[in-house]
Amino acid sequence: MAAIDFDVELRRAGAHATGGWRRVLFLAQRHVLGAAGLVIMTVFVFTAIFADFIARYDPLSIDSARALARPSLAHWMGTDSFGRDVFSRIIHGARISLAVGIGSTALGGTIGVIVGLTSGYLSGWVDLVFQRVSDVLQALPLLVLALVMTAALGPSLPNVIIAIAIPLIPTVARVIRANTLALRELPFIEAAKSIGMSEVRIALRHVLPNTLAPLIVLATAQLGSTILTEASLSFLGLGIPEPYPSWGRMLSESAAEYVRTAPWLVIFPGIAISLAVFGANLFGDALRDILDPRQRG
Repeated sequence: MAAIDFDVELRRAGAHATGGWRRVLFLAQRHVLGAAGLVIMTVFVFTAIFADFIARYDPLSIDSARALARPSLAHWMGTDSFGRDVFSRIIHGARISLAVGIGSTALGGTIGVIVGLTSGYLSGWVDLVFQRVSDVLQALPLLVLALVMTAALGPSLPNVIIAIAIPLIPTVARVIRANTLALRELPFIEAAKSIGMSEVRIALRHVLPNTLAPLIVLATAQLGSTILTEASLSFLGLGIPEPYPSWGRMLSESAAEYVRTAPWLVIFPGIAISLAVFGANLFGDALRDILDPRQRG
């Protein structure tokens, strides 16, 4: 057996890594807006993880002596009517927005994959039932259905995640179903059946991996809408309950009463929501262009 030349192997590994970074840089240069969206989302994720270290004050601490203080060196984004630091509340609010966005997207996506894969692969009456249920769920807009679900379940973080996830299921299921219907007729699926592979194993091992690209694109696109829906629910008083900081609730508390006298209470939460949704949408559009062969033309 020939001896392994570790110097050669290290050079090969280094060349492979360099090639990988070059590909990343090439994609970033080709999709500048997508790279900008990724940077924005990375900043928000970093902020959410290290919120306790970034925030200068306790976001729940009330101090009436500092109520409605203007932005200054002590309070970069001012304080609200309870004297709570707005910057600290926005930083901690990133945790809630990302938790709801990622949690609801993951939950709705997981259930949607199961439904779409089962519906598309089994077909028949199973497909018919799933499609009629999807039609009913898709008859209502996302926000309206989320409002109904939240009102029924009650305002809390898990309930908001569930309420936003359920309306996402039909969209994911239809995408997975369409891809499954196309894949099940391909020769490699017939070959797997001919060697006696079980239906479940074929679906999980051969069909599911080939639906991941459109699923990733769809999930990234849905992330922005889930963040915006959570903000809308909180704005309407059906989202995350007080005293936990939520960008939508911060807007709801300030929009009517303080929009003229303390505009920073509206401006900064609005900017945070806009940036998060904008970044997610930019990144999602870039992923679609990269992963979807129809977009590559």
